[in-house]
Amino acid sequence: MALKENDVNWFRPLWRRAAVAIFLAVWLGWELLYTRDQFWSVLVGLALAYVLWNFFYKFPKEEPNNEQIPPPRPSDENDRQDP
Repeated sequence: MALKENDVNWFRPLWRRAAVAIFLAVWLGWELLYTRDQFWSVLVGLALAYVLWNFFYKFPKEEPNNEQIPPPRPSDENDRQDP
């Protein structure tokens, strides 16, 4: 399942994607080591696999913007806007 454009834009900063992945990894560790509940371990493990796949492997790369910005034109006395 691909991410929607709104989701891609919101998750564009790497720190947000990393925060979600770290949260799920900690939760998975909690389920595996402390509660040992198989249902939640599998569910959180699948969610972590989905996040790793979509957020880090298949996430669309940002294309560099190669537009040339024209230099500002020189100002002259006629451009002044004194009150």
